[in-house]
Amino acid sequence: MSDLFSPLTLRGLSVKNRAWVSPMCQYSATDGVVGAWHRVHLGAFATGGAGLIMAEATGVVAQGRISVNCPGLWNDEQVAAWREVTTFAHEQGASIGVQLSHAGRKGSTLAPWDDHLVAGPSEGGWQTVAPSAEPFTGYPTPRAMTVEEIQATVLAFADASQRAVAAGFDAVEIHSAHGYLLHQFLSPLSNHRDDHFGGRFENRIRFLVEVVDAVRERLTNTPLFVRLSATDWTANGWDLESSVDLATTLRGHGVDLVDVSSGGNVAGAVIPLAPGYQVPFAQRIRREAQIATSAVGLITEPVQADAIIRDGHADVVMMARAYLRNPRWALNAAEDLGEVIGWPQQFDRARTVRA
Repeated sequence: MSDLFSPLTLRGLSVKNRAWVSPMCQYSATDGVVGAWHRVHLGAFATGGAGLIMAEATGVVAQGRISVNCPGLWNDEQVAAWREVTTFAHEQGASIGVQLSHAGRKGSTLAPWDDHLVAGPSEGGWQTVAPSAEPFTGYPTPRAMTVEEIQATVLAFADASQRAVAAGFDAVEIHSAHGYLLHQFLSPLSNHRDDHFGGRFENRIRFLVEVVDAVRERLTNTPLFVRLSATDWTANGWDLESSVDLATTLRGHGVDLVDVSSGGNVAGAVIPLAPGYQVPFAQRIRREAQIATSAVGLITEPVQADAIIRDGHADVVMMARAYLRNPRWALNAAEDLGEVIGWPQQFDRARTVRA
């Protein structure tokens, strides 16, 4: 059996394979409520053989969304809408998780295909917040969060995780990457606070650790993931050594897997893009922090993905663009690797490899 199509168990969840779908923003919700687009978009991956599908960055509060069209999990209507998505995924034998997020200073936008970026008040926009009143390039200046707002946001993550379980999600991921709020607190390039949430490493990770503790308490036996940007790709910023130390801490607080990405907190960072360019980050965090990791970053080929698992570089491969181009990527990859896996009955006539 190929390693890519071996099962993986994390706490109470057994996932049928390790070819997972990364969270991908779709900017297609209304008032945080998902609809037909998400049912079809995520449902296609479920019929296409993916082991676990991670739903996109989902705001824990309305002002935590990236855009005015991003989904949320702060009310019961949103829970009911998500339940339609998770029910279909489960009927196809797929697992499904959700990425809980607060965008911080990179929030209050329109969709990327609109004619301008920042949403004004008449377009549903809001005053953004951040660890410090320092804007991301091209965005308005945020307001520095008060300690009371930080504490309220910790509770919002916990409440959203409980709603995620009620919505039928099998796993919860906390988004602490790509320059969104929790990453903004981690990085000394965006966190200039002089209280116990800023300054030294232990203070800059405090917000994330408090979120993890609050969420872990609500989840009982549900797996908890954290997505990290392993490096800011910028001098004096967040770096791989800090990520290893943080991952070690997170393991001690009940995190089951670190989803390892990079960048997003500093505009203009020079990133050496190439197939698998972030895999070494996942490998080092896995080895030194002794925690399960997922590898991401321009991974497209089945042989490449299988080798990442077989060689111990990561426990899971997560892909985005490859699945957008072909929602049946996992079914096709199994055939390329000579594996016979379950297909939906409606698709079975298309098999080229049979037992």
